[in-house]
Amino acid sequence: MADIRRVNGRPKTFRSPTDEGLVFKLVLVVLMVAFLGFFLVLPLVSVFVEAFRKGWEEYYEALIEPDAAAAIWLTLTVAAISLPLNLIFGLCASWAIAKFEFKGKSFLITLIDLPFSISPVISGLVYVLLFGSASFLGPLLKSYGIEILFAVPGIVLATVFVTFPFVARELIPLMEDQGTGDEEAALSLGASGLQTFWYVTLPNIKWGLLYGVLLCNARAMGEFGAVSVVSGRIRGVTTTMPLHVEILYNEYNMVAAFAVASLLAALALVTLALKTFLELRFGAGAAGGRH
Repeated sequence: MADIRRVNGRPKTFRSPTDEGLVFKLVLVVLMVAFLGFFLVLPLVSVFVEAFRKGWEEYYEALIEPDAAAAIWLTLTVAAISLPLNLIFGLCASWAIAKFEFKGKSFLITLIDLPFSISPVISGLVYVLLFGSASFLGPLLKSYGIEILFAVPGIVLATVFVTFPFVARELIPLMEDQGTGDEEAALSLGASGLQTFWYVTLPNIKWGLLYGVLLCNARAMGEFGAVSVVSGRIRGVTTTMPLHVEILYNEYNMVAAFAVASLLAALALVTLALKTFLELRFGAGAAGGRH
């Protein structure tokens, strides 16, 4: 919008830095839409088109096939185990970082961000070194009948590692913005620490917490790199949905591969819809880290 000021007693119009012409705005919008359409919408549509290329019956058969059903069940199981663990860790970490002052806080935040900065494949290799046959822990646990690698526990460990920052990283900025005033007031009125958390802190962060859980769940179900290393890719036993898609694709079973991929894409779209709803409905309370 133009800004009218007086210079040497005469009115002069100054254009705002963001007041660009219609043609420039139109070019930016067209470029943005073209980029998103080519790199996001078109591949997503292609997944569903290929999945249903031979009809609903072939699509349904691809999903209920025993190996595919086992991969779907394993993916949901790993996500169901990982989410509560990340939820507990995220709450504890964000509570400690946002509400207390202690030495090493910056180092703790750096550790939380670690999975964002290293390749998931590297994290999978770390667990191979820790629990492999050449390690100390691997043979020891195996002697007690506990299998970590090439089994569900290894997949859960790898998934937890790559997803644990999501809840904490959503809650830390939100809880820092809220400060400690409400908690101090509750404690001064005689509330215990648990009561303060349950009746004061948790209601203030519940939508941000749900937002972080949604992002964590989406990553847990779609994780490929770390799970690929520790799972052993035992078909029908330790293959999650992303790994099963790769196996089918390498076998040139395109319809079945895209059918399972479309299910993953649908879960991602549902997550995106819920995420958008939380942002629109609850604003900064649902996405404190970005406001």
